[in-house]
Amino acid sequence: MARLPLAPTKSNLLSVKEQLSIARDGYELLEQKREILVMELMQMVEKVKLLEADIDKQIAKAYPSLKRMFMAVGRDRTERVAKTVSYEYHLEEKRVILAGMTFSSVSVNLPKRRLAYSYLNSFADCDKVMIDFFELLRLLTDMASIRTIVWRLAREVKKTQRRVNALDKQVIPQTRETKTYIESVLEERERENVFVLKALKSRNGGNR
Repeated sequence: MARLPLAPTKSNLLSVKEQLSIARDGYELLEQKREILVMELMQMVEKVKLLEADIDKQIAKAYPSLKRMFMAVGRDRTERVAKTVSYEYHLEEKRVILAGMTFSSVSVNLPKRRLAYSYLNSFADCDKVMIDFFELLRLLTDMASIRTIVWRLAREVKKTQRRVNALDKQVIPQTRETKTYIESVLEERERENVFVLKALKSRNGGNR
């Protein structure tokens, strides 16, 4: 690997040693960050898997409930009842801190169910459909939030891994090689200076 284009001087040697120390410290910190991010990411992935299973189960409950309602009262009456039902949903944004990073999370505040049609026209199938789909809505909202966090965590892991690789494969080896080169040149100069001094002393001693 090509070393840094620096003159082999003592001041540059001190500078390179400092750079190498900073690079090594940075590598350790980034490696720790990467490990924490990966751990958090794996935990969130597990949550996604659990939520996917819960959503599948809820879908398996909600749509059959709707189908039973169609069969019990007919599609036309179901549509008339649906038009009389109106609910407002409130989405609440929350801040979630993972691995020192802040993420936005959304939760849905489900409205309380109320009787929106006459008592004589109310029936258990309708209540069951609303209960099941309310729960499905909550699960889907949770999934949307968690998937967003997973995506951002995965992107941060990838970015951190690139930085770790750059330090490990390029910056640290290049700086270390530059340090070694400067040290070898300075040592060689020192040996030459010692040799010259000895030669001068020997010559001066022979002239006496």
